[in-house]
Amino acid sequence: MNHEKLQRIGLGYPGASVKTPFDPHMPVLYVRDKMFALLGRTGELESVNLKVIPDEAWLQRETYPGAVLPGFHMNKRHWNTVVLNGAVPDAVVEGMLQESYLLVVAGLPKKVQAELAGSLKRIFPGWSG
Repeated sequence: MNHEKLQRIGLGYPGASVKTPFDPHMPVLYVRDKMFALLGRTGELESVNLKVIPDEAWLQRETYPGAVLPGFHMNKRHWNTVVLNGAVPDAVVEGMLQESYLLVVAGLPKKVQAELAGSLKRIFPGWSG
């Protein structure tokens, strides 16, 4: 998994966009005006900060020690940094990206969720808002 692939997947989600609010070389994926993935670096390696359910954050860190870390410069209870070094399988990283997106969507105002609902149900059949 790499930044290019993550960005391509993330931009396929309803209402997603990419911005560079912190650094022109650090793209951030947003759904409407809320961040769901920050594409950065951990040392020389590409990494991504993703929102996570607090009770699952530690489990991911324990499952992939050294590859899933507390969110760098983020609320460490709600965000993990995933080092894209191959230690976390691509399918798992993609699932983490999807979870981050859906957690952020769940926190959006109901009106915005309603605007996205049709597209969300097509892409994520189990989504119920």
